[in-house]
Amino acid sequence: MTHTAFNFKKLILAGGTLFAMLAVPMAANTLTGLDLGVISAAQAAEDGGAKKGAANKGGAKKGAAHKGGQGKGADKIFRAEPSEDSDRPVWAGVKGGKSGGGGKPAGAGTKKGDLFGDMVILLRDANGVPILTADGLVQVIAYIYDATGALVPLKDASGNLVVIPYVGDELATSVTLGGVTYDVYGAEVELGRLSVGRAPNKVLDHSLTEALSKLTSGTITLDETGRLAVNGVTIDSPLENLALYDKYMTTGSLPGVTLPAGFNPASLLAAAADKYGGITVDTVIYMNSILGINSGSTYYDFSTTNYDRYTTWKDATATVLVLKDGVYVPTVVNLYSAVFESTNWVDPTAVGGADDFATAADDYRAVIEFIHDNAVR
Repeated sequence: MTHTAFNFKKLILAGGTLFAMLAVPMAANTLTGLDLGVISAAQAAEDGGAKKGAANKGGAKKGAAHKGGQGKGADKIFRAEPSEDSDRPVWAGVKGGKSGGGGKPAGAGTKKGDLFGDMVILLRDANGVPILTADGLVQVIAYIYDATGALVPLKDASGNLVVIPYVGDELATSVTLGGVTYDVYGAEVELGRLSVGRAPNKVLDHSLTEALSKLTSGTITLDETGRLAVNGVTIDSPLENLALYDKYMTTGSLPGVTLPAGFNPASLLAAAADKYGGITVDTVIYMNSILGINSGSTYYDFSTTNYDRYTTWKDATATVLVLKDGVYVPTVVNLYSAVFESTNWVDPTAVGGADDFATAADDYRAVIEFIHDNAVR
């Protein structure tokens, strides 16, 4: 498998503005007619919409989270998708109701989740940094429900994204375009099992220790999905992959580990995420903030990050079960064809950026999902 080399560095955000989107106080402003060239590839994935209820209207904090995703796969010839694995971490306890368990774990320590209010889809530059108003506030992409009940981004007559204006200190609940008034919503970003990143530091610290003990005990290679493997055994624990992602993105290496050629840190985030979800630029930036990869007024710099789906996956193969004449037969398939239908990703920006990293991560996730669903057992 061929993977693009990655060189990372930190980016200092001028002006000292820090995570205005996380604090959630907002003031009035509106913006339309923007060039999509600087908008993250997240919007391309999100154009597919989401189920009803996945939005916050007028800045309200209630509602389910919006799901992105790219709808990849070859379900016409491969067997049906199995029931989804439980992603609930052990430390989270029992799901609570009125008399349920759960709650804050003992010795929880720093409450990272308290720093993040409504994590909604924002207008961002090529590096994933929020594009602020003149008052230094974030701009929330406007979403509407279409005729099928799917949540989709609102666009003007030229096809440009629209952001929700502010009324006083709250987001407006409607936008008028071309004489038509739309109820608008801010679509939330669903983290799924990546939410474990909010857990006490000791949770990821323990997982990092476990992962590093494996990586320093044998021969390291990449499996067919691009994940790290030791002596042929894939490191597939979501917690361990998230801990490795945090460590690598923070330091640029894994202590005591010589990484194999073609390693891409996006694969670590993919292995930590829900198999059946989606990874967008907003997912990446929010997770980097939660984990502390973004710190203070410093954002991770993705400007040198470039991703080419064709180069990465064109020669990649896997043995999976394929339905032939009513029988599932182990068959070697080309992943570029089977998962991506031989369709390359077109970078909307002239240079690399957060959209490249997010697309790479979601592509790794799609490959993991595909092989998980069709693996020879």
